[in-house]
Amino acid sequence: MKSEQVSNKVSTINVNPEDIEGQNQGIFDLFSNKESSESILKVNRYIWKASLEVLSFLPIEGADPFSGIITTGWGIPPGTSTEYKATVYIQDPSLDSRSLKVALLKRTGPVDAQTIRTIENAILSRARQLRINDDKL
Repeated sequence: MKSEQVSNKVSTINVNPEDIEGQNQGIFDLFSNKESSESILKVNRYIWKASLEVLSFLPIEGADPFSGIITTGWGIPPGTSTEYKATVYIQDPSLDSRSLKVALLKRTGPVDAQTIRTIENAILSRARQLRINDDKL
């Protein structure tokens, strides 16, 4: 049997090529730079934040800003007794309805398309509000 050589190289993951001076040190710095965060992550930060706000009644099971996927556990929205679970896909850096896809389930089965559309519209409306508020600053 041949013995395989193991490389002891240290790889750098998620390096920002525009960060020449090493100013950005963590994942949250990717969201703080307004000009480059959307091009680095390929996820619209306003839709990302709006999704977390609109679905705040659901417990977050996973959130990956690099792939644009937010998964939640089961939760009950205020004013109802039905449990829901959601997966949000943010597929593009543009603030556009084509960038957002919501998959919603309830314990008894699939959710009707109108309910999903309502959730998507609420997220997009909130994202637009966040964008307008940023422009005012």
